[in-house]
Amino acid sequence: MMNSAERGDIQGAIIGTAERLFRQIGFQKTTVADIAADLHMSPANVYRFFAMKAEIEAAVCRGLFGEIEAAAERIARSSAPAREKLRNVITAIVQLNAQRFQSDRKLHELFETAYRENWPIAREHTDKMDKILAQIIRRGMAAGEFRPGDADLAAVLVGSACVRFCHPRLMVECADPKPTSNQMIDFCLAALA
Repeated sequence: MMNSAERGDIQGAIIGTAERLFRQIGFQKTTVADIAADLHMSPANVYRFFAMKAEIEAAVCRGLFGEIEAAAERIARSSAPAREKLRNVITAIVQLNAQRFQSDRKLHELFETAYRENWPIAREHTDKMDKILAQIIRRGMAAGEFRPGDADLAAVLVGSACVRFCHPRLMVECADPKPTSNQMIDFCLAALA
């Protein structure tokens, strides 16, 4: 019988292989048989760890969302003023999405599909990002940088205002340079002040 560490190692190998193949040929064209063949396993063995391909896609996507969340959490924990943290978090999201779009177009398609089809993992990511923004805003309110109010609502409003810069589909469709992400961040900061 396999212990949890061995199971985790094999799941990690499946996810890593899937991510590499998704980058090379796209997530829609990659089959479970492709992933299994690359790992010298049978497709049935892959299905012992993931009930369906959609679970593998979600796991790869979770890693992409995790990169954004980790960057945002690092910024939120910094000693910078809340205004700077808020600007840096939104800027980091914009940069990570733009970088993925420019260098990993096929992974960007996976990311975009998760949003468009409203996968649970995309909703979880949005909730985590709202909590990070709310934490920053709440601390800014406590420090007197922002006016008192509902930090949770303010976080949702900031996220909504900046969605065209952070959503993988909208950032491509709304590539018009006006307003810029910095102008929108300035607008949000002015609304919070």
